[in-house]
Amino acid sequence: MLDLGAGSGAITARLAEAGARVIAVERDPRLAARLRQRFGRDPRVRVVEADLRQVKLPRREFLVVASPPFSLTTTLCRRLLGDPRVRLAAAELIIQDGAARWLASPRPRDAETAWWTARYEVRLARTVNAASFTPPPSVAAARLSIRPRPMPAPAQRQLRVLLRAAYRRPGTRASTVLANVGAPGGRRLLTRADIDPAAMVEQITAEQWHCLALLLSVNGPST
Repeated sequence: MLDLGAGSGAITARLAEAGARVIAVERDPRLAARLRQRFGRDPRVRVVEADLRQVKLPRREFLVVASPPFSLTTTLCRRLLGDPRVRLAAAELIIQDGAARWLASPRPRDAETAWWTARYEVRLARTVNAASFTPPPSVAAARLSIRPRPMPAPAQRQLRVLLRAAYRRPGTRASTVLANVGAPGGRRLLTRADIDPAAMVEQITAEQWHCLALLLSVNGPST
């Protein structure tokens, strides 16, 4: 389990107490030194002094429970959710409330967000009181729960094709998107994915993109 941006170790301590093996990643040398002093005798915790934007992620499946700097939310999502080779099993993130709400919105706001949320179920779990932080943040916070959706490699390739075509012109209708990627039986596939063929790209939900990519991986070739 990774605690990215471990700070003083509040989350790391709770994870270790629960029996997890934790990699606590902290960029600040002073905080990293304090973490090593605090957890130096705990075999369940390994402290890594590194930037969460660059630290090497595990090759095998891993979990993330973290309260990263709010300014790094997009960067962290790109690292965890953007690369299909990353084997993220689940994540619980404390991030800015506004960011949590747009990430958890059923309808993605752009192609990048659609790529993340069609492959991962992103749910706003709860708001987090400012008094839970030291020092308290100037903006509201929330806990975001992330779980992978079942999506084999062929479906992920189809998803890329779909999103590139769709978000090139977000005002395009769903039926036009499928025609542009050469999908056979486009309207039938849209109906099976519970998508109105007349719906505009910005009206399609992450779950519908996920379903459509799965159907295309079986019924239509990538273009």
